[in-house]
Amino acid sequence: MVKVIATLCAVAVMASCASGSPPAVSSADPAKAAEIMRIVNDYMKEAHLKSVILKVSVDGQDIVTTAVGESMTGVPATVDMHFRNGAVAISYVSTLLMILVDEKKVSLGDLVSKYRPDLPNSDRVRLGQLAQMTSGYHDFVLGNEEFSNVALADPFKAWTTQEQLDLAVNKPLWFEPGTNFSYAHTNYVILGLVLEKATGKPMADLLQEKVLDPLGLKNTRPNLTAQIPEPVLHAFTSERRSFFNIADGQSFYEESTFWNPSWTINHGAIQTSNITDLHTTAIAIGTGKLLSPESHQALVSTGMRGKTTPVDGCGTCVALNDFRTYGLGVWISGSWIFQNPLFYGYAAVDSYLPSKKVAIAVAVTYLPEAFSDKGAYPNGGDALFRKIGALLAPDEAPPVATAESDKQHG
Repeated sequence: MVKVIATLCAVAVMASCASGSPPAVSSADPAKAAEIMRIVNDYMKEAHLKSVILKVSVDGQDIVTTAVGESMTGVPATVDMHFRNGAVAISYVSTLLMILVDEKKVSLGDLVSKYRPDLPNSDRVRLGQLAQMTSGYHDFVLGNEEFSNVALADPFKAWTTQEQLDLAVNKPLWFEPGTNFSYAHTNYVILGLVLEKATGKPMADLLQEKVLDPLGLKNTRPNLTAQIPEPVLHAFTSERRSFFNIADGQSFYEESTFWNPSWTINHGAIQTSNITDLHTTAIAIGTGKLLSPESHQALVSTGMRGKTTPVDGCGTCVALNDFRTYGLGVWISGSWIFQNPLFYGYAAVDSYLPSKKVAIAVAVTYLPEAFSDKGAYPNGGDALFRKIGALLAPDEAPPVATAESDKQHG
């Protein structure tokens, strides 16, 4: 029934079938909208998704904006629902960095010690290396057993910045700064502290003034608590099953909507958003709307592609290639610029292909069957972005993961 209704939505050129949705709007290409909805409904069944919220445009023309599935049992997902945007905010912080570079208030070559000499290795690491995840700092999240034990035992814990840093910065750097890549949330916690020191303003105020307001992102809001503005897209997960030693085959599925997100990145950049703002972000980041051409080129640079290698003991030190390369706060896959948060049973992507002006924003949640016996789950938003991108730009389709790229990118 969901598949039939969703396909009819696309063919009938509706914004959303769910009750409480914004008014219907016309599609620039009803046939493409119907094809997209076939992809969405097929993948929802294949990947056991509970909901999909989607907005797709080409050259500024809306192709489809819709929500399918349920937020909670008996409560339809709607396109105006809010959810955590996770790493999307990292692209706002890197954009803020480049705005300040354009304003000549900071430089990518500045050492961290210029602003925070109290931090270990601050005399070796530069701001550009923090933004590009090439500093060598350890991550306080991924591969950090001490963090996992605390966070999984108490997902409602309010983390301080010092607690984040204490789990990572006192360890030896994985490599000489600038010579390799390691995905580490630590980089953006430190970068946030640096930009606050350089400007004398809190991160939340900086982002509001220089990024969120100029882009008109009215539904993107910072909050260190577990609060999410109404209407809320609810999330559910099985990711704590290994922590609790839940036996294989035994049911374990809990609501994670209001788990505390304060551990994620730098305080002031922990946000909630909606699909409209994710779509606007995809275009703005992809086109460099707020930046000089030189700064935007630096933001989306693939200069590290093919120049990084795994490091023994470092699960986040990976080889960057055509499937996925890191710029400054954004991923580049083939020619697509994107971010893809995945945590707390939420997954999303905001993506943009500059040559064809294709923008895809998608957020998903999961049914119990989506989780492995260890509680693992894939980024369903990323998979949908690649499938829809291949439909809309077949000659520049987003690369698809291979066994080798999966190995390289964890």
